[in-house]
Amino acid sequence: HGSLRNFIFFLSFSFFFLSILYCTLNTPKIDMQRLLGGQLGLEDFIFAHVKGLKKEVNVYKSEDSLGITITDNGVGCAFIKRIKSGSIIDSVKTICVGDHIESINGENIVGWRHYEVAKKLKELKKEELFTMKLVEPKKAFEVGPRSKAGKTSAENIGNASGTLRLRYKGPATVEELPSEAKAKAIEKIDSLLELYMGIRDIELATTMFEAGKDKGNPDEFAVALDEKLGDFAFPDEFVFDVWGAVGDARQE
Repeated sequence: HGSLRNFIFFLSFSFFFLSILYCTLNTPKIDMQRLLGGQLGLEDFIFAHVKGLKKEVNVYKSEDSLGITITDNGVGCAFIKRIKSGSIIDSVKTICVGDHIESINGENIVGWRHYEVAKKLKELKKEELFTMKLVEPKKAFEVGPRSKAGKTSAENIGNASGTLRLRYKGPATVEELPSEAKAKAIEKIDSLLELYMGIRDIELATTMFEAGKDKGNPDEFAVALDEKLGDFAFPDEFVFDVWGAVGDARQE
């Protein structure tokens, strides 16, 4: 009986884990500014948002840009992180921030990374109708804010001696916090990723920073990026702007 209970618990836990779309830090709300990323303060609270209602929407691509930013949870669920006001997607009121994109024109994209989904949407022909199947996060009761006696996430990060770093591959590790200059550069690179590619990925931004921190010029940096991240085929102007962010951090 004990083994059966353990097996049932394992199945229940596995089902719950596979149902998670993404997690937020220190808030149960669907807040894209509080997404769990590559770093986690040692006293942070994690809230899991699981799959809810499925929906199918038709969108007419009247412009080249759809006006959305895509991200993913690292294990196969790409979802909408931001919708630009006045954009094509903004006009389709059934599409919401936080929705998981399950398929595009009947093609299952579960398991794709966010940049692959963004590329797929960008390649859709202008002046044509396309279909997306979406899964919105399950709605739950509203939970009040944490007590003011508790520290905020920012305070935890600023006062702790280390931070828990989560990786797509390999174990989590506790590392020293990055310097303010490095953190600022990584944030800038993350913003450049969104500007040029329509994605945000702090882990990717960190990898790019690490690739350039010991390089002497933009050409060396471009070679290092091509060796590590050649599949992305970053445009030259993007690489140059990222090099600028890395250089700014080294001068501070």
